[in-house]
Amino acid sequence: MPDSHLNPTPAGGAPGSQLAGWSAEESYWRDAWATRPYAVATRDFDYYRPAYRYGFESAQAHQSRFWDDVEPDLRTGWARYEHRADSAWGDVEDAVRDAWERVTNP
Repeated sequence: MPDSHLNPTPAGGAPGSQLAGWSAEESYWRDAWATRPYAVATRDFDYYRPAYRYGFESAQAHQSRFWDDVEPDLRTGWARYEHRADSAWGDVEDAVRDAWERVTNP
């Protein structure tokens, strides 16, 4: 699989438009993250931010695919994701999926 999920650009969009889109998403998640069932009290927004961004970017790059079909590739790609913090896939998978679903199921 190509590493398109590492730096995806929405179909028909320019890289700058995705960055602007992430800015709005980041604002949403900054306000919403603590209400999510997977949020751990000992972790702050900065812990989850890379996962939300990865889910957001990945959903745009794989618009016509389903989560269950893409999840194995995303799990593998998480270790190479340029914005990834020191977090294991198992600790952020729910946040990635949450962001994915926000993009794919508006």
